Amino acid sequence: MTQLSHPLPPMALASPSQAGMHPDPDTCWAAVQRRDRAFNGRFWFSVRSTGVYCLPSCAARPPLRKNVAFHLSPAAAEAAGFRPCKRCKPRDWQAELGLSTPVARACALFDAADADRPPSLAEVALSVGVSANTLSKRFVAELGLTPRDWLIAKKRERFRKALRAGETVSGALYGAGYGSPSRVYESSDKALGMTPATYAKGGAGARIAYTTVESDYGRVLVAATRKGIAAVFLGDSDRGLERDLRSDFPAAELERDDALLAPRVTSVLERLYGRKPSALDAPDVPLDIVGTAFQWKVWKALTEIPAGQTRTYGEIARSIGEPSAARAVGRACATNRAAGVIPCHRAVGASGALTGYRWGVARKERLLAEERRRSST
Repeated sequence: MTQLSHPLPPMALASPSQAGMHPDPDTCWAAVQRRDRAFNGRFWFSVRSTGVYCLPSCAARPPLRKNVAFHLSPAAAEAAGFRPCKRCKPRDWQAELGLSTPVARACALFDAADADRPPSLAEVALSVGVSANTLSKRFVAELGLTPRDWLIAKKRERFRKALRAGETVSGALYGAGYGSPSRVYESSDKALGMTPATYAKGGAGARIAYTTVESDYGRVLVAATRKGIAAVFLGDSDRGLERDLRSDFPAAELERDDALLAPRVTSVLERLYGRKPSALDAPDVPLDIVGTAFQWKVWKALTEIPAGQTRTYGEIARSIGEPSAARAVGRACATNRAAGVIPCHRAVGASGALTGYRWGVARKERLLAEERRRSST
């Protein structure tokens, strides 16, 4: 299985004081319009007409773009004269993601640590008042990765941000905490999906082709690299889908190519309509999407759910041997970029309710209803 160059969360949890910059305004605005939880903690937005500031995921009435400004932290928003929103509680963004106090505090300690001398798991566990074993288990349950994987992700994120900020490759890699150039070059496919020099140029040469088509569920965007499908998005307009694609892959060269992707679109729609079973290794829909080992376990489990049926996050967690990781399963579903191909619409809340779906709960309901109809004929 190949992997795409653009990493997924957990880096949405990065400390703003460590990040040093938020995404560009267009990306921020797109995230606000989608109420995208993945951007919580990466920036906050204020609304001039109401005098409040919010998380990107705030469920309040959408503001007008002309009234919106973006901030690196709650402190920056308050220094500009805005007060916290009582609905989304923007100062409590880690709690909003459902993290327990020990895990949220541990993330903050890891975030603030010296890149060259990160604290040990035992030191952090002692600081947050739990055993190292307990903290490690809670990380896996709530975030889907171990503390060690968290630190590795942090290091890679620091490296990417330093390159984007214009630092030299050598300065960026030592500043991120890599001990030698060979370490980052050896893992560049995982850290960047390309060599550091190429990434420093904004991903020059990385090309993603895309196309859009009509479906029973609205407009569908299919995007692919030369290795495989990078994204399948559902939406109401081509403009919105293209904006989301630019938001998810800001450094890539995006080019519309309807003819090239026609065979891929046919295969994707067959999965979307439930005419073919989903499979992560299907030769007609090769995937080029990055994910942690935990996320791939969840995504594989989703493809094994029969069309028209559902499983709760807890049931999926038990099926992959991680019975306490229901929250992390939910996050793995939320990070899925390949609608239909990875059928995250078959995952439901503990009560069986059709909980959050990136492309809308109503669309999720229609997908399941159509799958059940086809399965019964």
